[in-house]
Amino acid sequence: MSKKTATATAPVLPPFIVGLTGGIASGKTAVSDHFKSLGIDIIDADVVARQVVEKGTPALYAIAERFGNKILNTDGSLDRTALRNIVFNSATDKSWLNELTHPLVRAQMQVQIHAATSVYVVLAVPLLIENGLNAMVDRVLVVDVPESLQIARGAARDNSAQALIQNIINAQASRQQRLELADDIVVNDRDLAHLHCQVDKLHKNYLTLAHKKR
Repeated sequence: MSKKTATATAPVLPPFIVGLTGGIASGKTAVSDHFKSLGIDIIDADVVARQVVEKGTPALYAIAERFGNKILNTDGSLDRTALRNIVFNSATDKSWLNELTHPLVRAQMQVQIHAATSVYVVLAVPLLIENGLNAMVDRVLVVDVPESLQIARGAARDNSAQALIQNIINAQASRQQRLELADDIVVNDRDLAHLHCQVDKLHKNYLTLAHKKR
C-alpha cells in the first residue's frame, strides 16, 4: 500500500509592482515601451480601459444609453474622442463615467498583475495618484515634463485644440503633486536616447528590489 506524502504549497506572492504615471503627453508610452523591450510585463490602464468598453460590452451599452449614438463610430464601437470632449467639459458626466468604468478597470488590472511572469511588472496608469492606486504599487515612477511641452505634444499627437489639452491637464494631479509622491523620476524633455538611458538605470534597480522582495 503506497503512502501519499503531503506537500505544503507556497503562497503565491504578488510581483514587485512599479506604478508608472505622468500627465497627458508626458511620454508614458515611450517609457513603458522601453521597459517592455527589456522583457518586463506592462499592464496599461489605457489598454484595459479600452477593453472594458469594447463593442458589445455592458459598459459601452450603458455609455450609449447616457450620451446617445453620437459617441459611437459607424461600426458601433466607442468614439473615444467624442466621449472625451463631453466628459472633460462636464464634471457630472466625468464622475458618472468614472464610477462606471474604474471598478471594471481595477478588477481587470488585478487579474493581469497576478498573471504576469516577469521579475517585476510595470503598471502604467495616467491617474495613478488621482485614483489612489499608488497604494497598490511598490514604487511610483513619474514621467516629468514641462506643462508647455505637454500642451504642444498633446495637441500635435491628438490633433486636438490646445484648450482641450489644458482642460485635461487641469483635471489631473498637478506636476508638483506627482513629484512629491514619486519614488523615481524620468525627465522626458530631450530625445529618446536620453529617455532610454534613464529607464535602463531604473530597470537595474528594479531587478535588485524585486529579487529582495522575493
